[in-house]
Amino acid sequence: MSTGLVRIGEPSRRSFLGACAGCAAWLAGGCARAAGATARSLLPREKARVRLVFVHPDPKLEGWPYQGYDYESRKRMILGRLERGCPDVEFEPVSMAWVEEAERMLAADEGRGFDGYAVYILGIPSNASRAIAMSGRPTVLIDDLYGGTGSFLGHYPAARRAGKPVTGVSSTRIEDVCEAVNTFAALRRMRASKILLVTLRDMQKTIDAIQTGLGCAIVNVPPEELNALWKGSDPQAAGQQAQAWIRRADRVVEPKPAEIRNSAAMYLAMSALLEKYGAQAIAVDCLELFYKQKMFAYPCLGFFQMNNDGLVGACEADLTSASTMLLMTYLTGRPGYISDPVIDTAKNQIIYAHCVAPSRPYGPEGPECAYEIRDHSEDRKGAAVRSLLPLNETLSTLEFVAPAKTVVFHLSRAVDNLEEDRACRTKLVAEPRDARRLMEGWDFGWHRVSVYGDWKTRVQHAAALLGWKFVEEG
Repeated sequence: MSTGLVRIGEPSRRSFLGACAGCAAWLAGGCARAAGATARSLLPREKARVRLVFVHPDPKLEGWPYQGYDYESRKRMILGRLERGCPDVEFEPVSMAWVEEAERMLAADEGRGFDGYAVYILGIPSNASRAIAMSGRPTVLIDDLYGGTGSFLGHYPAARRAGKPVTGVSSTRIEDVCEAVNTFAALRRMRASKILLVTLRDMQKTIDAIQTGLGCAIVNVPPEELNALWKGSDPQAAGQQAQAWIRRADRVVEPKPAEIRNSAAMYLAMSALLEKYGAQAIAVDCLELFYKQKMFAYPCLGFFQMNNDGLVGACEADLTSASTMLLMTYLTGRPGYISDPVIDTAKNQIIYAHCVAPSRPYGPEGPECAYEIRDHSEDRKGAAVRSLLPLNETLSTLEFVAPAKTVVFHLSRAVDNLEEDRACRTKLVAEPRDARRLMEGWDFGWHRVSVYGDWKTRVQHAAALLGWKFVEEG
């Protein structure tokens, strides 16, 4: 076992040369143009529209916070802080106190395209928040502490018990409020997104569930279209991209340069598909197609690059993981890492194993960790990646399982990068709360997606606003 070498933030000649190679390719018009649009240009930019409802009584009434309270100044302060903390949300504010007012507003808002409601309860007596929470529209209920608590603690739990798409915030930190409200922006981007699926299998039930549950479009692309683009890729651009990968790698073990160029050509082909369809993610049935000689280059290095750049490349036509990765990118700004987890109860460890992992686990603008270029483990062919990921950090591992309207989630702590010849190349070792309980409760398939950081609350907000069940594993 080896921890490997993680060089987050540490400059090196190799990384410098790799950066230069990337810049040269860009300036020469090679890799960048052949790959199509940049990740930034493909990502949705539209803002979420949120109805901001301030709930409070006439200040002349006795109640919390107190008679004569200056609600108008409080509202101006809150709106300013929300606009700064939620730059991808457009707020339309309104004020009210009673259920009847809320019901009239909800009727008037029908069909106006609001992504949801942020209900700030500033004072009591008031009950307008009850009608909004029970309306079935995605709602963030917010308790302005020492003002709206009586209504919040009555209406929020009741809406949750009734299965309404409601989440709540009761905190003195405006950042906690923004975290919940920004979920609307992530879900809006998800609904504006496209995932390409390259497979020969019939996956219509999963496609329908994801399109209905998460709102993104899924486009079937025949393998022949991808192969034609691969075959027609610019050899010079593919060579430049391959050299950029080689120069940044800590070592290249099995693959020859020609094999890495072959992978680079596949990356350019997948990038061209994303540009053609205006998509942000691609899921390729790589093992099935490669083993049946319907595909002639593994997409692992291409997925690696896309995930580094803020897009999504997903293995094995795994649409559940692809959609999870895309939504987590919008929620956190960080890439996901698909794995086939292995559980070792003797050491209370879970090993997240796969042949693709990013080398920029903190997002496109973050530092790069060390990685190696290896062959694909199962058949010892092609080119894949062993990433040496950061240690002593929290990982969020999850799946948004659309057919079950369920999110499965667990936390762990990264402790090692295992060097083991069996199974997939990247093996990130982590310690969960209880490996045996995790093993005994495993459900919803083998794959999971890991993202660096503790994103439990953010994922809970998303699950709640979708109206899905949140299940904590282990």
